[in-house]
Amino acid sequence: MKFTFSDLSLPQAGSIALPVLADRTLTKTGTDLDARTGGILTRAMAANKFSGKADETLTIVAPGGVDLNHILLIGLGKPDQIKDTTVQDAGGAIVAALGKNAAEVSVVIDDLPGSSLAPAQVAAEIAFGALLRSYRFDKYRTKEKPEAKPALQSIAVLSGDAAAAQDIFAKREALAHGIFLTRDVVSEPANILYPRTFAERCRELTEIGVEVQVLDQEQMAKLGMGAILGVAQGSVQEPYLVVMKYDGDPGAADKQPVAFVGKGVTFDTGGISIKPAAGMEDMKWDMGGAGVVLGLMKALAGRKAKVNAVGVVGLVENMPSGNAQRPGDIVTSMSGQTIEVLNTDAEGRLVLADALWFTQDTFKPRAMINLATLTGAIIVALGTEHAGLFSNNDGLSEQLTAAGLKVGEKLWRMPMNDAYDKAINSDAADVKNIAGSRDAGSIIGAQFIQRFVNNVPWAHLDIAGVTWAKKDSGTVPKGSTAFGVRLLDRYVADVFEG
Repeated sequence: MKFTFSDLSLPQAGSIALPVLADRTLTKTGTDLDARTGGILTRAMAANKFSGKADETLTIVAPGGVDLNHILLIGLGKPDQIKDTTVQDAGGAIVAALGKNAAEVSVVIDDLPGSSLAPAQVAAEIAFGALLRSYRFDKYRTKEKPEAKPALQSIAVLSGDAAAAQDIFAKREALAHGIFLTRDVVSEPANILYPRTFAERCRELTEIGVEVQVLDQEQMAKLGMGAILGVAQGSVQEPYLVVMKYDGDPGAADKQPVAFVGKGVTFDTGGISIKPAAGMEDMKWDMGGAGVVLGLMKALAGRKAKVNAVGVVGLVENMPSGNAQRPGDIVTSMSGQTIEVLNTDAEGRLVLADALWFTQDTFKPRAMINLATLTGAIIVALGTEHAGLFSNNDGLSEQLTAAGLKVGEKLWRMPMNDAYDKAINSDAADVKNIAGSRDAGSIIGAQFIQRFVNNVPWAHLDIAGVTWAKKDSGTVPKGSTAFGVRLLDRYVADVFEG
């Protein structure tokens, strides 16, 4: 989709979108258009009980007297409560309302009295939201009818400071490209995206200045990564560990990078502890954490973020076979700790055990944040509204939670303590990968992972409930959400570039 930014004016043709504040308060342009059309906007709002609150939309077929097709009214709510995400959702609403009916839409952004957001900011954010909502994963649809495809090709944003809006949008667009990469890889079927092909997608980041290193099975074995290799041994697809290094602040006094680590199980059958057949197709997105790390690294490099960052993803496929890991096996992780594998479907924590140890041992990061679709238990606890946050550091937890609230990707901190940790002490090894009951499943997973972070400030985001959406919302169409890319990009902006 093409976006252009121009000076404020009222379009004379096509379809237009106009913001409306709470209590049906039109902007100056809206008021002028209402007068030109004999009060059609005012009457339509009253007839349809449209009040202008956030998330409301009203599409009006333009009356005679103006050469317009559609007039879309978009509610923004009370001026003093308008945030970046409010405007972004309004941009998404434009695509949702007019995407199949209009090839071009003009969005008119006046001053919003009482709002803290400048018109240029509003213009850029509304375009960003529209861009995010326009995403479609349709590469495998060969017989889609023309009328089912989106018609919207371009959006012209008209505001009081077009040049400033364009500058802001340029960085938002780089972030969107990272989000789209995450959505792409998470959406791919497992016969197309498996460890080797995922690693190839990582290698493409070299084109934008990211240094990429791919460790194969032999190299991982030499490093002693018995935990991740144990997960991979049942599959014909070889495992890989990929390191993506971005040095965006080479002159920094503190050379320690921030590290992002992702679980990349490209398909999870559960292994010998096999999952039920119903719904197993969803396990193509069990690499969602690695997908976020990949998209984040693209976003940071794309917008030239002033930060030194490392992204590490452990890529495996968890399959049952004659060579698959068995319940009761004991493996030795890179840390030297032995792990009794009581359930082969608790494999993500094994992948992270070696990936996190490698990261802290190699790069000595100032902080490590890992993402994983780790447990169904986090969905039972939090549903699809929040990701679970587990951490050994209060400051890091507060920074991540604050960043999430700013971008609409909410976290909820869960407890960790010695009582939970004792539940994974093993009689046969240093640690077992599950406890003896189903109680506190997501916490037990986090306690296991914590044993491999070696006291580095660390946070674990369990994104099992938020990685995939079953319906459209705001700036997120149905499917892969890329939850975590915006959150961590904002975390970087606030903590390292603020």
